[in-house]
Amino acid sequence: MADSYRIGEAARALGVRVETLRRWERDGKLSTRRTNGGQRVVAASEVARLLAERHGRQPIAAGSARNRFPGVITEIKRDALSATVEIQAGPHRVLAFITREAVDEMGLEVGMPAVATVKATSVMVNLPGD
Repeated sequence: MADSYRIGEAARALGVRVETLRRWERDGKLSTRRTNGGQRVVAASEVARLLAERHGRQPIAAGSARNRFPGVITEIKRDALSATVEIQAGPHRVLAFITREAVDEMGLEVGMPAVATVKATSVMVNLPGD
């Protein structure tokens, strides 16, 4: 997943028409930028923000995990037993490796809001090289 969507891809993820996104851009509700070729692109964080605003709900009421990243499902890859679910959470791309059965039972689809909950026994810190 890239850091941005073409306007048609953003419209599909949001469940609206391209014309709606153009109107939102004119009204100042949506920020876009132009590629060198003149195409409008929408930052993934903008799509996640709009989805959160449109759905206006928190799917988890309480829990012990503190590392929650609300976002939107941008890709699902299934095989016979497992699946990879990609969530764009603001500027961050989170991948979850889960069972295919879980994907099917939850009815996961691209464009749905979702929360990535991360639980790890260790977290590493790296510094960028020179």
